[in-house]
Amino acid sequence: MSAPINTGGPAFPTENARQTGSNSWHEEGMTLRDYFAAKALVRITAADVDGVMSPEITAFACYRMADAMLKAREA
Repeated sequence: MSAPINTGGPAFPTENARQTGSNSWHEEGMTLRDYFAAKALVRITAADVDGVMSPEITAFACYRMADAMLKAREA
């Protein structure tokens, strides 16, 4: 059984007492892991000038970069 994926929590948490009660965070939208992967997509696709990477390989590389960024935040 593999370990759970660290998502980094919400990328853009909001505090909204009407939704979740006072002094609590409501998770909306994408996770920080997804946000990092989307940012990595720009760089990774720009580096693939010959267009040889398949969409599957590109997605894998983006999430691998995102996971590395999340790990670096722990240090």
